[in-house]
Amino acid sequence: MRAFINRWRRRLAHALLHRRVFGERGAPSTRIAPSTCIEHEERLQLADHVYIGPFNVIEASGGVRLGEGVQITSFCSLTTHSSQAAQRLLGRAYAGWPGEKPAMKRAPIVIGPYCFIGPHSLIEAGAVLGKGVLVCAYSQVRGTVPDFAIVAGQPAVVVGDVREQDARWLAQHPECRAHYEAWTR
Repeated sequence: MRAFINRWRRRLAHALLHRRVFGERGAPSTRIAPSTCIEHEERLQLADHVYIGPFNVIEASGGVRLGEGVQITSFCSLTTHSSQAAQRLLGRAYAGWPGEKPAMKRAPIVIGPYCFIGPHSLIEAGAVLGKGVLVCAYSQVRGTVPDFAIVAGQPAVVVGDVREQDARWLAQHPECRAHYEAWTR
């Protein structure tokens, strides 16, 4: 019975909410799939032309800023806090601990313009991605990632530069060069 109810809930959400997810908060070309879970939505800053696909979790208590043209595919997690060390240190006292918990990590996530986040990736608290970054599927991103990097792995490391592939695409489609250069400068 539960599966039946969930299936109908998703169909109803898709039918009723599909058009409402376009144009989030003054960004008319931004799209967010109805199945994406956003916690602390008031701390999420979206530029225009952002796409957040299905079945993502964005925990934004520490602040999340997504630049223009960011694409987050599916089954990705962006989390601005980590409580695992604090829970180990405090045990049962964790739930009632007054004030900031020891070893609790909380930091904003910043994803620069025209980044692509591949499926099943994790973006950790404090991650800062430069512009044009490509995060390969199943990557675990922490720290600072330079502009135009291709990153992969757990933890993610730089494995390439998107400008090499972009140069090949631009050779085939020279009519795109002005558009490309407008955001890459």
